[in-house]
Amino acid sequence: DYHLLEARHTPDGFHLLFKRPFSTCDPRDYIIEEGTVHLIYGVLDKPLTSLQQLNLSLIHSGVQRVLLLRPDITSPPLPKDVRTLEVLAPAVTIPEQETTYWCHIYQLPPDMPKSHIVMYESAITPGNEAIVHHMEVFECAPQLESVPQFSGPCDSKMKPRNLNYCRHVLAAWAMGAEAFYYPPDAGMPFGGPGSSKFLRLEVHYHNPVHISGRQDSSGIRLYYTPTLRKYDAGIMELGLVYTPVMAIPPREQYFQLTGYCTAKCTQTALPPGGIHIFASQLHTHLAGRGVRTVLLRGGMEVEVVQEDKHFSTHYQIIRTLKKMVNVLPGDVLLTSCVYNTEDRNKATVGGFGIMEEMCVNYVHYYPRTQLELCKSHVNPGYLQKYFSFMNRFQGDDPCSCGQSSVTEQFSSLTWDTFTAEVLNSLYNTAPISMHCNKSTAELFPGDWEKQELPKVTSHLRTPPYPCESGRGPPARPGSPMEVLPPSRP
Repeated sequence: DYHLLEARHTPDGFHLLFKRPFSTCDPRDYIIEEGTVHLIYGVLDKPLTSLQQLNLSLIHSGVQRVLLLRPDITSPPLPKDVRTLEVLAPAVTIPEQETTYWCHIYQLPPDMPKSHIVMYESAITPGNEAIVHHMEVFECAPQLESVPQFSGPCDSKMKPRNLNYCRHVLAAWAMGAEAFYYPPDAGMPFGGPGSSKFLRLEVHYHNPVHISGRQDSSGIRLYYTPTLRKYDAGIMELGLVYTPVMAIPPREQYFQLTGYCTAKCTQTALPPGGIHIFASQLHTHLAGRGVRTVLLRGGMEVEVVQEDKHFSTHYQIIRTLKKMVNVLPGDVLLTSCVYNTEDRNKATVGGFGIMEEMCVNYVHYYPRTQLELCKSHVNPGYLQKYFSFMNRFQGDDPCSCGQSSVTEQFSSLTWDTFTAEVLNSLYNTAPISMHCNKSTAELFPGDWEKQELPKVTSHLRTPPYPCESGRGPPARPGSPMEVLPPSRP
């Protein structure tokens, strides 16, 4: 259901120009929408005279992930006085294990004035592009006068306790992300009086084939200016806390988990005029298939902050919003993730490992507040009631569940449709524990345990495509798509 407009050879490669509606209402056709689009391509060795001669097994194929419908926003020019700072891992020998989080302390130059980060990008050691999964640069708490020069696994017993107070995100990168530019009137502040001179680089290495002896000096390159802009920007984490109490049953084609940033937290932590979200970065691990963050006001869905129905952990681009989203005190932010575990025989728990799961949206916003993390998880006491009920139902000792870890309790269950449905019902009804955190990892004042789930009284409706309504001009403007060869270095 496409119309070929042009095919041509150029010195750069072979180009195809074609057009088709975003939705054709043909169930065999892909709906082209905002978010990740997986382009699957094949290259023939020689031309064919008919489709009957096509042998798919002999085609050299591949996949390219793109944002076809990204906002038409040009990157702002960098200021003339821009400077660079590279926060890099110090020639780390990547451990052979599959998952490693490496922490490295970096000290800012002495007497560095307050500056604004206006752009940042990854600096990956050539050859390690498939191993470096994601990276973050954190600023340490200002009250820490000194931080030991540690460089090692983040879960090492030798890690200084002070590193737990290095949690304010300055920059976050993940596989597929491009260089990120701040809007002209905002920048991420660092340096100067009242700011820490210590940064923590955290690199997630994903080494599934257990490569040994590989060295890495990857990190993030910051572009900053001492000429301050109008607003200090910030990054806030939305979604689920990294904890095994949030789990996905095995053999599930579609299972959804939701993390909440509640009205109580935004009312407590946001200024009267609220904040303006201008970009976001979605994040899951391998089982994630879709992520959506929506803004609720008075129980009604009023705006989608970001949505990707075809999310891939291998393409975690930072997405600039078409228009900024104003979040006011008392608003609610719901971040939902969809998972597929059809190829797994055990429950997938939340956690840091690549075979565990996450559900996160890093939102970039201004003006900066003290709210660093607004996430939730099911109340652990109610999850224990679920284990107790399922143990009795499946004929096991109802008292044994409290003596094992949550991960072990999930592993001991016999998974069938009923077990999964009861867990899904628990997640959609049980009270939650809220993490309404400052960058010091301290909770804002208040009672955050056993909070009721926010009620959604009305949902946003998606406008129909022309083929769905059967009348009128196209509801969503489109233009011909040009398929170009990959850009050369």
